[in-house]
Amino acid sequence: MTQSTPLGRVTLTGTNRRSTHRISTMRRYESYAISYCFEGDGFYRDANGLDVTIKPGDMILVFPQLAHMYGSRRGQWWSEYYLCFEGPVFDLWVKNGLLDMARPVLHLSPVDYWLGQFQSVRSETRTAVFRPSILEVCRLQQVLAEAIWSQEIGAISPRDMDWVSRACALLEEDLEREKKMPSVAKKLGCSYEGFRKRFTRIVGISPAKYRDTRIIERACRLMQEQNLTNKEIAYRLGFCDEFHFSHRFKQIMGKSPQRFRRSIPSRMTDA
Repeated sequence: MTQSTPLGRVTLTGTNRRSTHRISTMRRYESYAISYCFEGDGFYRDANGLDVTIKPGDMILVFPQLAHMYGSRRGQWWSEYYLCFEGPVFDLWVKNGLLDMARPVLHLSPVDYWLGQFQSVRSETRTAVFRPSILEVCRLQQVLAEAIWSQEIGAISPRDMDWVSRACALLEEDLEREKKMPSVAKKLGCSYEGFRKRFTRIVGISPAKYRDTRIIERACRLMQEQNLTNKEIAYRLGFCDEFHFSHRFKQIMGKSPQRFRRSIPSRMTDA
């Protein structure tokens, strides 16, 4: 059973492929749920009177106690990836209008990219390293924020999404070594200035800031998974010394490495 946290928890994830299962009556869930359609056709109806066709790329957000039904249409099939989750942090999203019961269906494309995003909330291949529920909750919030942001700025073209996916993959390579941004731009076939502007327009932050964030996330994982000192982590990730590492860590995380270490569950550091 998934461990609960003060913020909430992800209770269930899974995939239904080419499902012909059809729900014929309204039902109510006790928790939130997301269904992301990545193949086929379906439908969604709820007690608020919404009745929509579901196509690949559509995300259904189910709210607790809202009567609804969804699934494949008669004689057809669909494939979905689903997540069930609960907790006060998601109630806060609803209270502040970030999750809107009147707008439970969002279109998110390209499909391969968003399917990967939802699957990343809970890795399909579990590792021996303890992964606390709070990380799943935080990752889910990050994916939801990106989904909402994508609606606010307008749909990102498949061409832009493919380009930025390649750019992100290059920026995430060899985090232990220094990487010059002009060299990344060259691999993408553009000038550095064109690369910087296009990446910032799509992602919302500069390429350098994106890579810095990934490096610090790597540092956080090293603190959680290995018994390394700040000096050892600084050396492994290519910082010239512990001071510069600590300074960059605080810039990205909003707290010092020491404070972050104190927040790590003891079972992760005792293993």
